[in-house]
Amino acid sequence: MKRLRVRTPAREALVNVTGLLNQALAELALTDGVLHVYSPHTTAGVVIQEGADPAVAEDLLLRLAELAPRDHPGYRHLEGNSDAHIKTALVGNAVTVPVVGGRLALGTWQQVFLAEFDGPRTRELWLTPLAR
Repeated sequence: MKRLRVRTPAREALVNVTGLLNQALAELALTDGVLHVYSPHTTAGVVIQEGADPAVAEDLLLRLAELAPRDHPGYRHLEGNSDAHIKTALVGNAVTVPVVGGRLALGTWQQVFLAEFDGPRTRELWLTPLAR
């Protein structure tokens, strides 16, 4: 397993980590198999989404804000970040990606993002290679 540290730029952001993951594959010596990418955080997740148009990430964050607004009067969690926990639950905290020829085998428009909902912070992604 390899731990990857990622600094997030804002309270909410989708940070494209595809390049970092491809670099890590060389260190992990994974040529063919799958890479499991896990976020060990309750307020940051991992998602595969379109990476060509930044408006997609903006739209995703906008809709999640509508589903779980930051200042909902019914939240009971005392830390004031209930919305971040809810957004992470909706997005999920892990993805598993095929690896072919030492690179992530993603669809034409797909990229892997760290989904930050309570930043800015330095987050970790735990990478577990699974060879075939």
